[in-house]
Amino acid sequence: MIDNILITGANGYLGSSFIKQYQNKYTFEKFSLVNQNLEDINFDNIDVVLHCAALVHQKIEYNYDKYYEINVEYPTKLAKLAKQNGIKQFIFISTIAVYGEDEEKLDENTNCNPVTPYGKSKLEAEKKMLELSDDSFIVSIIRPPMVYGKDAPGNIDSLVKLVKKLSIIPLGSIENKRSFVYIQNLCHLIDVVIEQQKSGIFLASDDEPLSTSRLIELIAKNLNKKVYLIKIPFFENFLKIIKSSFHKRLYGSLEVNNSLTKEKLNLTNPYSAEEGIKLMIKGENI
Repeated sequence: MIDNILITGANGYLGSSFIKQYQNKYTFEKFSLVNQNLEDINFDNIDVVLHCAALVHQKIEYNYDKYYEINVEYPTKLAKLAKQNGIKQFIFISTIAVYGEDEEKLDENTNCNPVTPYGKSKLEAEKKMLELSDDSFIVSIIRPPMVYGKDAPGNIDSLVKLVKKLSIIPLGSIENKRSFVYIQNLCHLIDVVIEQQKSGIFLASDDEPLSTSRLIELIAKNLNKKVYLIKIPFFENFLKIIKSSFHKRLYGSLEVNNSLTKEKLNLTNPYSAEEGIKLMIKGENI
């Protein structure tokens, strides 16, 4: 039985959410890469290491060396120490950024071709984690897409703010498909991986992808706000020219098929995407 979890990034969105959801099931030992030394960790009575800490996309882009130091060197040292101390399982939170930016549909077997320093460093770390994996040291890698939920940072929060401010939004009739993962669905996946002590690579995702237009409709519905989604022909082209990365997130597709993960873990998401959006807006995370 798994009782004690050492968690890095405990103050981050995923780490704090996981602790909150499972504080009555597990005992947590928190570790800060910023304030503590790896060598000072006491692994006595620790069953699992859950590594959530990372240097993610920044407004001020660091050079690759910084990403490598935090996203590759630290977790590799931590995993080696964990293995030396007889820890049963090491869970590494990665990202779908390891696949790159050209894939519109991806699954567990899609080739990885990261382009950002963040994605490149995460893939490099994955490789080093898997090299340590054996029968006595289980390595579990989880690749989530964009995570949303109450107080989550990121693009969905930006859309919520947009819907609150505007009643007419020029993002109508967008028929793309983008996969996201509700924070409680991601936490549930991590819990199942811990319970089953399964090794390998796992993809997190809500069951159904959403178009940008549908996402805005759901946000507006749960804000009890009337919005008018209109299509302005030149707006998409204008956005593509002035802000191509933002255009891609609003109009492009990124559909995650995690059926292999579900099959391997016999996994069922507790929440639909529609329920997740509702809980995010209403602030009723359970």
